[in-house]
Amino acid sequence: MTRIVGSLAEVSDRYEAMFVDLWGCVHDGLRPLPGAVEALVAYRGRGGRVILVTNAPRPRDSIAAQLDAIGVAREAWDDIATSGDSARLALFRGAVGGRVWHLGPDHDAPFFEAPAILDDPIAVDRVALEAAEGIACTGPFDPLADPDVLRPQLLAAKVRGLKLLCANPDIVVDRGGVREWCAGAVARLYTRMGGESLYFGKPHPPIYDLARRRLTALGKSLSDPRIIAIGDGIGTDISGALQEDIDSLFISGGLAAAETKTTTDPDPQALTNYLQTEMTSPTFTIGQLR
Repeated sequence: MTRIVGSLAEVSDRYEAMFVDLWGCVHDGLRPLPGAVEALVAYRGRGGRVILVTNAPRPRDSIAAQLDAIGVAREAWDDIATSGDSARLALFRGAVGGRVWHLGPDHDAPFFEAPAILDDPIAVDRVALEAAEGIACTGPFDPLADPDVLRPQLLAAKVRGLKLLCANPDIVVDRGGVREWCAGAVARLYTRMGGESLYFGKPHPPIYDLARRRLTALGKSLSDPRIIAIGDGIGTDISGALQEDIDSLFISGGLAAAETKTTTDPDPQALTNYLQTEMTSPTFTIGQLR
C-alpha cells in the first residue's frame, strides 16, 4: 500500500533523478503551483537531476518557452521529454504515411517540424482528410467539446483503414481549474470505433526511452531503482512507472483531488478506496508537490 508523505524532501534522498509530470504537478497551465518549483529547485541543489516528462504534443523547446512565460524557474529542471517529440520521431519515420490529416489546434503546428536528430526524415505534408494516408492527432479542435463530435470524421477514417498517431495520451487536463479534453480521448474513441491508434507518451515505453536518453546526455546513466516518477495521472504517470519498474510519487491533489478528498493532504480512506478502484499502488502519495 502507498505511503502518504508530507514533502518531497522526505523521500528524495533515495533517488538521483526524477521524471516529473508538468500539468497538475508543477503548474496548472496558467501559473506554477505553490511549493512545486521550490521543491524541485531544492532537490537539484542537493545534486539531483530533474527530467520533465510531459504528454504535451509539442517539441521540448516550445514547452521550455511556455514554462518561462508562466514563471517556472529554469533552476527547477535539467531537460524535457515530451510525447510530442517521441511521436514526431515516429511521424517522420513514416508511422502513418507522408500525407497526414492534422486533427488538432493550429497552435500545435511545431509538431510538424522534422526532429533534428533524424538523419533522413520522410517528407510529411498536411492534407485534407479525404487525401490522407494517416492521422496525426495532437488534440481535439475544441478542447471543451465532447470528443464524440468528431465521430463522423473518425468513422470516415476508420472505413479507409487510417492509423491515428496520438501525440498526447492524456484523456483530460485541468487548465486553471477548467477541465479540457486531450488527444488521448480522441484516440480512445477511435479505438472503440474499431480504428487503430498509436501511442507515444505516458504510460507507453517510447517516452521513457526518450527520458532516459535525456538523462544519459546529462552524464547520468542510472539504474531504474535510482529514478522516481512523479505525477497526478493514475493511468499515465503511475501506470507508466509501474510498467517501467520504477518507484512513483502520486500527486493526489491533481486530477484525482475530488476522489481522494485532497485539500492539503489526501484523506487516507478515500485514497485507499480510489487506489483499490484503480487497482494500483504508487510507492508514495502526496497532496501537492512541495
